[in-house]
Amino acid sequence: ALDEATEPWGIKVERVEIKDVRLPVQLQRAMAAEAEAAREARAKVIAAEGEQKASRALRDASNVMAGSSSALQLRYLQTLNTISAEKNSTIVFPLPIDILRHLLKPKED
Repeated sequence: ALDEATEPWGIKVERVEIKDVRLPVQLQRAMAAEAEAAREARAKVIAAEGEQKASRALRDASNVMAGSSSALQLRYLQTLNTISAEKNSTIVFPLPIDILRHLLKPKED
């Protein structure tokens, strides 16, 4: 279209540079909203991928602990150690069922 206007004058346009573009405010807002939505979508995808990796790691750890009662007991002790290190006024001390059974068993004299 530019060549059609300049060709009768013997002018050949090789390059056109745009120095300033002024978009209407409404279009600027729409573009900003679209960019924000795209950023939020990417953030949600990244968060979902992180949760998926974490759940896989927890599943794998659960499988390892299910196969080894000693691993489960070590994890239990580690958790108690972590809880006791915090400055809490109340600590709930859960006991495993096997320990409770031993304590509730009638004494044989």
